[in-house]
Amino acid sequence: MDEELERDERVFLLGEEVAQYDGAYKVSRGLWKKYGDKRIIDTPIAEMGFAGIAVGSAMAGLRPICEFMTFNFAMQAIDQIINSAAKTSYMSAGLQSVPIVFRGPNGHATGVAAQHSQCFAAWYGHCPGLKVLSPWSAEDAKGLLKAAIRDDNPVVFLENELLYGVAFEVSEEAQSKDFVVPIGKAKVERQGTLITLVSHSRYVGHCLDAAAVLAEEGIECEVINLRSIRPLDMETIESSVAKTNHLVTVEGGWPQFGVGAEICARIMEGPALNYLDAPVIRVTGVDIPMPYAKILEEHSVPQIRDIITAVRKALNI
Repeated sequence: MDEELERDERVFLLGEEVAQYDGAYKVSRGLWKKYGDKRIIDTPIAEMGFAGIAVGSAMAGLRPICEFMTFNFAMQAIDQIINSAAKTSYMSAGLQSVPIVFRGPNGHATGVAAQHSQCFAAWYGHCPGLKVLSPWSAEDAKGLLKAAIRDDNPVVFLENELLYGVAFEVSEEAQSKDFVVPIGKAKVERQGTLITLVSHSRYVGHCLDAAAVLAEEGIECEVINLRSIRPLDMETIESSVAKTNHLVTVEGGWPQFGVGAEICARIMEGPALNYLDAPVIRVTGVDIPMPYAKILEEHSVPQIRDIITAVRKALNI
């Protein structure tokens, strides 16, 4: 954000506690002191109000970054995100762009129960007019956020609270101010030959951990990091399935009408179906509101052991 604020004076950040408090998760640390009240703006606890202000400013030629303290709170502003931001370009025949980024932590954290633990990837991925991004690594987060801020369309940028404290190796290329990750392009994080694992956000790490365990048994998994939910890079997935002949999707959201369900449907409708040697298996969150109790919470979201079990089932091992 700092690089893009410096690069383009039209960019500004607004949200709850983003300025003087440096952000609830310290993501905006130092930005208020550097750019001041005009460009780093603390808002009241009124998501529909400040999301509307952000959308209006985007229509007027600015490039706002609208932070939700968690995407669960974005439900208060979903009318602004869908009806005001996502549909305006189409309804104006392309005359009115809405270059805005809605960002904040998405999915479950730890011990915050049902109302603060939802994954919104499928919710916003369902809606035409939005681009929806879900980074895993530090390079994903930087490159995709820069691409989102520069994009002339509304972008929903789904971060993960549990990844904020995770360290990643960052290449020299990614440390450049010109580093941008293209929207709509998945990344193969691990090459494999027997089965494809497709995931996004935190669960890419789970897939890589599961693949490392399975590799000791001679089961080589290819791991794909979606990065972009909408548009969805089916070409990368189909190419992998054509090589491995097996597919498991992994996500933290609910199973019904989820990201994995969409991938399954597109596999069925496309050329990759002819390469499958077994049905696609989905690993998802459990179809219940998130429990508060720690042990129930752990059983409500995918674990590494669940991915390993799904791989063995797909391969009939």
